Amino acid sequence: MRAAGTFYGAVNEENSLTIEQLAQLTGLSVRNIRSHRTGGLLPPPEVRNTIGYYGQEHVARLRLIQEMQADGFNLQAIKRLLDATHSPASSLLGFRHLLLAPLEAEQSVIVTAQELAEQLGAQAGPETLRRAIELGELIPLDDGRFEAPHPTLLEATRLLAELGMELDPAIAVFEQVRRHSEKIASAFVELFVDGIWKPFEEAGYPPERWPAVTDAIERLRPIASKALLTVFQSALSQEIEARLGEELERILESAPAAE
Repeated sequence: MRAAGTFYGAVNEENSLTIEQLAQLTGLSVRNIRSHRTGGLLPPPEVRNTIGYYGQEHVARLRLIQEMQADGFNLQAIKRLLDATHSPASSLLGFRHLLLAPLEAEQSVIVTAQELAEQLGAQAGPETLRRAIELGELIPLDDGRFEAPHPTLLEATRLLAELGMELDPAIAVFEQVRRHSEKIASAFVELFVDGIWKPFEEAGYPPERWPAVTDAIERLRPIASKALLTVFQSALSQEIEARLGEELERILESAPAAE
């Protein structure tokens, strides 16, 4: 069975598809395609010898409509987007896919309560599990197991427990990291919006600038990640030096004076 929104085959750059071929390619009915055309969501076909022919832009528009409908957008909202940007659907579709693409896809793992206990020791109690679930780092499954969407954090938790640190304070630190990371991410996104998107919007979304806009947001992710890591590593080194320096001074101050 063909899944909704799934497209098969290749499309020529020129308009070469009849409406029946377009329907077969997109998985939509001829009636739905005509409805989208009547509603102004789909440009009219190129008519040759009384037959309408469709091409790449029609396929891209139908793909965009299907994906946005699946995300809960109604046809009026989709039409407003297309009318406001006056952009090729392929550009909007590529931009949308880029926004939804993760920076690095980390493969989630499935663990049992017993495996968590073995990895984390006696600290893997109900309260610790509850906080991990609230943080979104453990997702309960119907069969009593858990999905860990970020195995790197699970491994970090295991290593902290192995070092002898308490897990509840460690989870509290992870919560702080998330809150601060959200603020930093928001700052970088605002930087993109003010510096790239708003000038693009004010210019009327010129089609020739879509590649530059897409490239900017694609490059923003690694740039922001590298900047954050560099600053954090420097700050961490300074904090270790300062805090442990205070501990050494305290030891020296409390040591008995030599006679």
